[in-house]
Amino acid sequence: MRILLVEDDKLLGDGLRAGLRQRGFQVDWVRDGAAAERELRGQPYAAAVLDLGLPFKDGIDVLSEVRAAGVTLPVLVLTARDAVPDRIRGLDVGADDYVVKPVDLDELAARLRALVRRAHGQPQERLQAGEVVLDPARRTVHVAGQPVSLPTREFDLLHALMLAAGRVLSREQIEQQIYGWGQEVESNAVDVHIHHLRSKLGSGLIQTVRGVGYALVRDPGESQ
Repeated sequence: MRILLVEDDKLLGDGLRAGLRQRGFQVDWVRDGAAAERELRGQPYAAAVLDLGLPFKDGIDVLSEVRAAGVTLPVLVLTARDAVPDRIRGLDVGADDYVVKPVDLDELAARLRALVRRAHGQPQERLQAGEVVLDPARRTVHVAGQPVSLPTREFDLLHALMLAAGRVLSREQIEQQIYGWGQEVESNAVDVHIHHLRSKLGSGLIQTVRGVGYALVRDPGESQ
């Protein structure tokens, strides 16, 4: 799951990026409001973590303008403990949730996962398609009750497909969701990951839509 972190404090930003990466997120980090607006308008992130006190452009203004431009991704605002007016303003202009500093990383990760689930119409913590069950918090996958070990990229790809169950994701969309800045992507990387997932989870789970991309079948049994 690829997210944008917007935080101008280097020490806090380093800690948040490292902690979220340890919890399975791909994290791109910018440190000012102008860069945040540019990234939010131009990149397909699953969610954003937005500090409000930013150089060049205030976080409230960034949020207000990207919402006015039609950007709908979930945004979680970081606020100081006593900054109740900032929380209210953030929610009023389009924030989906907030976390109070100092940040508990487990809470932050859980709130991000919940925001992304709701944005995709998936209210349950665990995602399921047929006999395949994925737990984003524990980063586990089970097939017919048996655990299946997946490398990071395969897990992230399966997660993206399950969130978008029934919709086609292009190779480019998949790459944008499972790779962060500066990560080299081989031309056939997505196809290789798909092949491995099919061999581990069953050939009927992921459908190839020729010339378009891939889609997860909600009930693989019906596609047989």
